[in-house]
Amino acid sequence: MISTPDLPDLPVDKRIDLPPCGTWPASVHLFDQVSADAVLTALAAERPLLVRGEPGAGKSQLARAAAQKLGRLFISTVVHSRSEAQDLQWEYDAVARLGEAQVLASVPSTLGPQERLDPRRFLIPGPLWWVFDWSSAENQVNHYSLCKAKSPAKPESWQPENGSVLLIDEIDKAEADLPNSLLETLGNGAFPVPWLDAPVGLRKGVKPPLVVITTNGERELPAAFMRRCLVLHLELPKESNELVAWLVERGKEHFGDDCKENVRTLVAEQLVQDRDKAVKKGLYKPGQAEYLDILRALVNARGSDEVAQEALFKRIARFAFEKTGTADA
Repeated sequence: MISTPDLPDLPVDKRIDLPPCGTWPASVHLFDQVSADAVLTALAAERPLLVRGEPGAGKSQLARAAAQKLGRLFISTVVHSRSEAQDLQWEYDAVARLGEAQVLASVPSTLGPQERLDPRRFLIPGPLWWVFDWSSAENQVNHYSLCKAKSPAKPESWQPENGSVLLIDEIDKAEADLPNSLLETLGNGAFPVPWLDAPVGLRKGVKPPLVVITTNGERELPAAFMRRCLVLHLELPKESNELVAWLVERGKEHFGDDCKENVRTLVAEQLVQDRDKAVKKGLYKPGQAEYLDILRALVNARGSDEVAQEALFKRIARFAFEKTGTADA
């Protein structure tokens, strides 16, 4: 395994329990050798780690698990078609400022218009601001901004000097200028913010963030962006028997004795069959996420009763992983 100074090795093929974090529910993660090495290499090279793979392969959770094992803050953001590079740095609430101006016109105040409408009062730190300079972002939220913004959830006893992991999810949904601008910001280690006297940059003594970026491959990413990233391909085993064994093992880590091996195997074999049908027809392939969803449904509906779980799955097997209504056609 690759190791870097002052960093713990990531455990390989060992269960990592992930407690609830912000809007993220409790979960379980297992690093394989390749993904563990990719994370540590990205840290050592101080380069973003671009994680590719089909939906449900565990791309996003990899970042969360890395943050926990490395003792770092975890911050995540999801990109959409209207996302701009600035959204990762800071946001400006022009609507709130307009509302304040309307209040100012009708309600007397001890503060003058210039102070009450100071643009900094409507400035909200974005995820890059938090991972570069937690202290100034917290100061902005607590002492300047009138907008209802909260500090990200942080681990107990965490300090900014411990560093952070920033997850930028589904970057392929954005236009090309966002990934290119992101590289510029990460390369400079700073970005300007209007109405501040100095750029926001990585504070002295703070470790550079580990930036994990995911893509589902819906849109081709700029070549310049790809060259500056380390790329990890998260792929499910290709051979049917290997995929069944891989799924059964992960089902065991998630549900333990509440879902016996016989049931986990039965569900995994059905998933593999449905994946093969989907591939032949060029349709969406069910994967790990769907597998765990079905096991969860069986456990929640039938407890740990193996016979009852198996009977229920046989009733729902024909549509458990079916997404289009044509797999059996």
